[in-house]
Amino acid sequence: MAIANFTYTGLPSRVIFGKGSLQQLEAEIDHLGSRRALVLSTPEQRSQAERIADMLGSRAAGIFDKAVMHVPIETAREAREVAQALGADCAVAIGGGSTTGLGKAIALESGLPILAIPTTYAGSEMTSVYGLTENGIKRTGKDVRVLPKTVIYDPELSATLPVELSVTSGMNAIAHAAEGLYAQDGNPVMSLIAEEGIRAMAEGLKLIIENPEDLDARSDCLYGAWLCSTVLGNVGMALHHKLCHTLGGSFNLPHAPTHTIVLPHAISYNSEAAPEAAARIVRALGGKSASAGQALYDLSKSLGAPLALKSLGVSEADMDRATEIALANPYWNPRPIERDAIRELLQNAYEGNRPI
Repeated sequence: MAIANFTYTGLPSRVIFGKGSLQQLEAEIDHLGSRRALVLSTPEQRSQAERIADMLGSRAAGIFDKAVMHVPIETAREAREVAQALGADCAVAIGGGSTTGLGKAIALESGLPILAIPTTYAGSEMTSVYGLTENGIKRTGKDVRVLPKTVIYDPELSATLPVELSVTSGMNAIAHAAEGLYAQDGNPVMSLIAEEGIRAMAEGLKLIIENPEDLDARSDCLYGAWLCSTVLGNVGMALHHKLCHTLGGSFNLPHAPTHTIVLPHAISYNSEAAPEAAARIVRALGGKSASAGQALYDLSKSLGAPLALKSLGVSEADMDRATEIALANPYWNPRPIERDAIRELLQNAYEGNRPI
């Protein structure tokens, strides 16, 4: 197979991976040249934030535990003000995409270095992508200033992540790699990473279903999350991410479950226009399904993941508005964005139909 011309630019990142790697936190703060860290978390993960603060002792400037989905701009402004008032010269974000997203929002305006400690498989920690929601509309962008300087992946911290959340978080990660396979600015390096990321995540999730306390399975998932988010950080996304940002930002739907439900349908929409990407997805997931969309749907179903948008509380009428918002400022996509086809896609996702 001939390799097409491409441009590859690696993002600067430092990764500390493995069981017990949290013990290197203080040394990594030293590596950043920082002295006082503001610890970020969601309200639900306050106890983990307190554990981090206790580890750091006097080097913890304080805890800000107001991270929420989709990063409301008001929360981001408050967090920046708190960091400045406490004299923090770095932030430690422990949790999932909401907490990492908050850290990025702080870094975007202040330049404060972020050290991320993921406890889910969301993958935001490996990207320069940020998102802010204002007046019900989620705005995304890229800026290298928001990329966490260091990421600590410790599977022991994800051991208590409930199975249901593990599954949707993992499927969210797979979405990054799946769309990266047909990215407009894709390249062979990212395609290799994407396929391996999908494979590792899927295999890890299957094992977690059998034994949620299996740290080797948790390691597989974190490894997969790292690879999938590396893809997200290096190439552009397309229709799937546009639809999920629309549904999440405008209807306040939960991030990971929304990605989980929409993914098979968005990939099915694009498969004919991106046959090589579709074939890689099928192969990464075991090669037993007839199409990439079916392979992803069957994986979700086997893991007990949500399959229908209606289960998240959105109404069928909302699908009309979601279509209009998605069409208003579409991402690049391998297949042209067609109004009727997008509305049909959303209807199938709403009802939870298996892709044809």
